[in-house]
This record gives sequence, structure tokens and C-alpha cells, in this order.
Amino acid sequence: MSQNNIRNMDEFAALCGISRPTISKYFFDPNSVRPSTRDRIEAALKEYDYRPNIYAMNQNRRLTKNIGIVVPYLADPFFAEIARVIERRCIDAGFTPTLFSSHGDQNQEIAILDTLRSLRPAGVLLAPLGRASDKAQIEEFCRDVPTILFDSNIEGVGAAFVGSDNFSFVSQTVEYLSRTGNVPCFFEMRDPANPNANKRRHAYLEMMRRLNLEPHLVKIDGAGWGFEEIGRLGALKVLKEGLLPTDTVLCSNDRLAIGFLSACHELGIRVGRDEDCTIRLASHDDHPYSRFTCPSLTTAAHDYEAVSDYAVETLFRLIDAGGALETREETLFAARLIMRGSA
Repeated sequence: MSQNNIRNMDEFAALCGISRPTISKYFFDPNSVRPSTRDRIEAALKEYDYRPNIYAMNQNRRLTKNIGIVVPYLADPFFAEIARVIERRCIDAGFTPTLFSSHGDQNQEIAILDTLRSLRPAGVLLAPLGRASDKAQIEEFCRDVPTILFDSNIEGVGAAFVGSDNFSFVSQTVEYLSRTGNVPCFFEMRDPANPNANKRRHAYLEMMRRLNLEPHLVKIDGAGWGFEEIGRLGALKVLKEGLLPTDTVLCSNDRLAIGFLSACHELGIRVGRDEDCTIRLASHDDHPYSRFTCPSLTTAAHDYEAVSDYAVETLFRLIDAGGALETREETLFAARLIMRGSA
């Protein structure tokens, strides 16, 4: 590597023999590192003629109280709820949050990151699209701006990830449904937009293996984030054609389950545990509307408050540390099974 062609902070840190977090901390606030370390970094800056964009950004970022919040689809009440809690926490701490939605579109997500750079935020809470994201663009942004990922993890990207434990969700619903009735099939999109759906499918298969039960995957067509309509159309097809392998259905998420309930209503199929019911239905997330469906949804619930609080606390800790943590952190919160009328 040419000393006059340093591409990023990692390469500069390697040449200096100083850890990247310490380098980042220096660029955020030169007085935050020991004088001897500061002298070594400044000598290396002169020797290698290295001036990353982050230097100017971080000097200005100390003067702002902006916090960026990015979600993939704000029309989804799950993201609206978690964004609401995060916004409130930031406001209470004296910061000014700005909320963005990438609308499930990679180009829009990249454009939002460019906009955030111009705002010089103190930090960003980012729920990326996941598989649909441009990982290189996300990585570059996280090197420039203190960023915590939430909801959807991209391995090795950002200073930390805070989210829900998908295995905890599915293990509870599968165990309960299997213990109290016929084994559940897993109702999901063939090509899900949200990467958490894949983790839930794997968790379902693993739990069925542990319980020595035969798994049944029911995959439906549909693309995008209109999960309710996708679930409704998929359920109508499955129910009309007699493709349901069991009378117990476990949906990948509550929005698909709401669509399934709509299809059952259209076909005059009763859902629940009463004697005149023919299907039990459960799902995951505790969507803000799930308690108001008919019947109300049995579901495994996110701990919205805990995830939001910890994500914000971690971001504040990252900002206080100068924009970098010593090691990347991953924190998952367990789900809570909520018993309602559908199962």
C-alpha cells in the first residue's frame, strides 16, 4: 500500500500502529486521547499527508445536536412505533431527531445517507433494508458517522447492533402451539422484503427439529412491503385450494396474519379456540393493531421500549466515546408471548 494513497481510516490506523477506535476518537476530539498518542497521530498525519473527510465532519459534528433516524418503511406501524419511542428519547436528551424512510428502496436509502452527511449529525440510528441494502455504501457511511444499527443487522457494519432475538420469538410460539393442539405450519412470503423473516423461518425449522415434529412451510407469492394484502391473497389461494397442511397456522409476522384473518372472514372461516372454530392462528411482532383484530392475535411481542432505549443509550455512549467503540457490539432482546383470541 502506497503511503500517499491511503484509502480509509483502517489503512491509516494500520500504518500508525494505533487502533482504529483511537484514531476515530482523535478525529472527533483530539483532546480526548492521551498526549503521547495525539503526538503520534499528528506526526503520522504529516508524514502520510492523510486528511480524511471525517476530520472536518467530526470537528463540526460537536457543534450539532442532530440525530438521524432511518427506517425502511415508515408506513409499517411497527417502524412507526419504534421510531416514535426513539424520537422521544432523543428529544428528552436534548437532541433534535430527524426521521427518514427509505420506502424499501436501495437508491432512496443511499440518498438518505448522503442527506445525513450534509446535516453533520452527532449520530445516526439506522434500520437498514438488509439484503436489499448496498453494503459498501452502508459501511462507508458508518465509517464517517457514528452509527448504531437496529432491527436489521448487517454483519460487521456499524459500531453496534440492537434488535430482537428472532429465535426467542419463534421458539415460544412453536412450543405453545405444538403443546396445545396440532403442530403449526409456517406461513411466509416466498421472497420476503424484511431479512428477519429468513431468521424466523430458520428458527421454526430448528424448533420443529428439536421437538421431533414434521415442519410444513407454506410459501406465498408477493413482493414489497404491502404485507396485509400479500397475506390476504396468499391465504385466499391456500384456503380455496385446500393447500393448508394443518389447522394451526404460524405467520412470519403480524401483518401477514392480519391479511390471513381478512381472507378467513371473506370465506366465512372462524379463527380461534372455540368449538366452532376451524383454524388457530398466531404470529410475531405484537403489531400495534394486533390487539384490535377479530379475533385478537396471539403473538410474540417485541419489547419496543427496551430495544428503543438501549439503541439510543448505545448511540449516546458511542458519541461520548468519540465516534467509535473498542469492539462492535450486538445486543438482542427476547420476545414475550401474548395470549389472545386467535390461538
